[in-house]
Amino acid sequence: MTKGKTDLANALLEQHVKHELASLKGTKLRRFLATEVDELFDYAGSIALNRLISPEQVMGVIQRIVIDMELDAGIPEMAGEMATEVLNAPVQRTSRLKDIITREQATGFLEQALELRKQRERVISGIMAHPVYQELASNLVYQGVMNYLYEDNLVTKSVPGVGSMMKFGKRMANKAMPGLDESFERGFKTWLSDSLPGLIARSEQFLHRALTDDELRDSVMAAWVAVEDRTIEELHEGLGDEQLQGFVVLGYEFWLQFRKTAYFEGCARAVVEHLFAMYGDRPVIELLGEVGVDRNLVMAEVDALAVPVIDVLREEGYLEALIRRRLEPFYRSAAAKELLQQSN
Repeated sequence: MTKGKTDLANALLEQHVKHELASLKGTKLRRFLATEVDELFDYAGSIALNRLISPEQVMGVIQRIVIDMELDAGIPEMAGEMATEVLNAPVQRTSRLKDIITREQATGFLEQALELRKQRERVISGIMAHPVYQELASNLVYQGVMNYLYEDNLVTKSVPGVGSMMKFGKRMANKAMPGLDESFERGFKTWLSDSLPGLIARSEQFLHRALTDDELRDSVMAAWVAVEDRTIEELHEGLGDEQLQGFVVLGYEFWLQFRKTAYFEGCARAVVEHLFAMYGDRPVIELLGEVGVDRNLVMAEVDALAVPVIDVLREEGYLEALIRRRLEPFYRSAAAKELLQQSN
């Protein structure tokens, strides 16, 4: 360009920059954003979800951001610190459990849980069949029988000296036959072990009959009434900062492993495919409506967040620099040079 053409191009650039900056301020900025939101919602009424994005593209985002992205080691430390701040916040001392979950909501959760009868029966059966429970039951029966024989039976309580005589006889027998106690214990526990399956089966049947919906409802609601007026601080009493941070770290480590499992990927894919099966061929506006997103909601967030952020970016000079980066190549281009020459 000649010097005259260059000066003209620079002058046009400066005026264009001023025009754009003026349009991104105050009422003009909000009017511009409102117009664009209206335009986008109009397009959302005619463009199908499948045209904007595919299930595989969504799964690609999940794969890159949720599954594969390396998370900095400082994240669990930060999460632990934040959890500690929450645990020690003043609101813990002033908020009661019923301020967070009402009795009606608790009742609703309980009624829904009571519908899961098969799951409840499986839990009871699983507990009864566990070796630890069987060992516990065996020891309880043994200790109960021994206590009854030597201390708690009717004869021992009613006739003075009988209990002492029985214990004395036990000691004398052990002196005469060392190891008698151990042999008796082994034999008795062997008998218990053989009898235990039947005992547990009857216990399981008893629990299924005893743990009726009404019994469970009464027990759970009685427990709820006992705690609903307690503050959150009282409920987590004994949970210190170190223990809380330990749980946070364990949860973080679980997430790092869980997100890479085939199970997580399968669940995510099922959700995405179902979403597209329902809304893929329908206008995007229908999906937005289902989740409660409309023009008023978007504009409320524009006023609360977008406008203040843009104001700061303009004050810091970012907007002007951005506009110049966008416009300068054109005003320095051959096309602009040719247009200016034609205007001569």
